[in-house]
Amino acid sequence: MNNSRQESTPKPSSEPRENLWLNLAFNLAAPILFLTKGDKWFSFLTESQVLIVALLFPIGYFLYDLKKRKKVNGLSILGFISVLLTGGIGLLKLSPLVFAIKETLLPLIIGVAVVSSLKTRKPVIKMFLLNPSIMDTQKLESHLDSPEKKSAFERVLVRCTWIFASSFLVSAAVNFTVTRMVVKTDPNIDQAAFNAELGTQTWITWVVMTVLTLPLMIAAMWVLFKNIRELTGLTMDDLVVDAKKDAKAPPSSDE
Repeated sequence: MNNSRQESTPKPSSEPRENLWLNLAFNLAAPILFLTKGDKWFSFLTESQVLIVALLFPIGYFLYDLKKRKKVNGLSILGFISVLLTGGIGLLKLSPLVFAIKETLLPLIIGVAVVSSLKTRKPVIKMFLLNPSIMDTQKLESHLDSPEKKSAFERVLVRCTWIFASSFLVSAAVNFTVTRMVVKTDPNIDQAAFNAELGTQTWITWVVMTVLTLPLMIAAMWVLFKNIRELTGLTMDDLVVDAKKDAKAPPSSDE
């Protein structure tokens, strides 16, 4: 009895988890500060060098996280490419319109990829909402014990995918609007002003996108768990893995 219960308990993931605060510090806070204040704090650097140093923070974090976790996904690769494109646009002194187009295309590409992944063996929605490190997927699969339930659940995943993909469409619209409103200086004319506007655009876009896209993310999760409960009787508490609790749990109740 105890053995069967122990086997059904999800094992905590041995994969190192990403440090959210470190992520925000290197991908958001440090670049913004350097872009907006770097020319004043480090007057010995040229405007182009300030841009390069600012972009080294997210590049460095990407390489650090890759080395630590030995894992990279499509989104992190696109983020890395986005940073390189931003640097290229700034250093080549292309027009602000080119930068706005770049900021719009990346979330559009992600949104299309999310929907297109439904035709593959590993839909993106499963990576986000049915990640084994946060959800007991084995328990869920065991309760989808009929072809009808499995078919109904696949339809739920399709619905959640479209909700999830719509958040990237919103991001694309927000990126373009904010970028065109904030980044107006041609780097050929004033690189320092372009850098400062880039820093301002970064934090405004992040705040606005969070406010606008978070409700869509929550809606996708609500639809998922609502339908899981209707199909299987399982609640969120039944499925979400408590890594801390599992780590502290004794190896066997017989002991």
